[in-house]
Amino acid sequence: MAAAEKVIAVTGGFGFLGRAVVDRAVRDGWQVAVIDYASRPSDTAAGEVFDLENVDLTIADVTNDAINKVVDRFGRIDALANIAGGFRWETVSEGSIDTWDTLYNMNVKTTVNASKAVLPHMMAAKSGAIVNIGAMGATRAAMGMGAYAASKAGVARLTEGLSEEVKGQGIRVNAILPSIIDTSLNRADMPDADFSTWVTPDAIADVLMFLVSDGARSVHGALIPVSGLA
Repeated sequence: MAAAEKVIAVTGGFGFLGRAVVDRAVRDGWQVAVIDYASRPSDTAAGEVFDLENVDLTIADVTNDAINKVVDRFGRIDALANIAGGFRWETVSEGSIDTWDTLYNMNVKTTVNASKAVLPHMMAAKSGAIVNIGAMGATRAAMGMGAYAASKAGVARLTEGLSEEVKGQGIRVNAILPSIIDTSLNRADMPDADFSTWVTPDAIADVLMFLVSDGARSVHGALIPVSGLA
């Protein structure tokens, strides 16, 4: 099937990484839907993609409604990029237990809800690809990264478990594990770092779009490190 006939939904598509994936998918000829809790940024032109704003992906019914709107618009959904999520740096001794719930909801629950919402459509088509965004930091957490790493470890285990569940039905589930992503926010937070060693959003987008392509048709349940020069 030509890329122009394929549809990808990108959660968190208004963020730094999400926008890189959306831009790459558009360049590759895919039809693109953005699903985000935020409103469309002022520097993003309306009409380029199908935007669904102010969608709370932590709520299953709201997520289902958003995915159904994508299918109603395009008639199908071939790929899901689960990019929605969040980060907090917080030590256990000085932090709040609420942060653990917050990051679980932002990183794991959004991914579960969006994946669960697309499955009936992909199962009916006997085809589909889901790519989740995990984190290299989930393999060994640094100080202040406990809650974040635990939530991203949950994304990794979800990826593996769901892959085993659906791979006999023509659906592939994989995850990308980035290191530090080169964004303006991260540069502001870590001004003394060597930015040249970080991974760019565009580089992650390249890997993600490969994973939803036919070229990755035999890749199932993979957790792929994308770490730049770090």
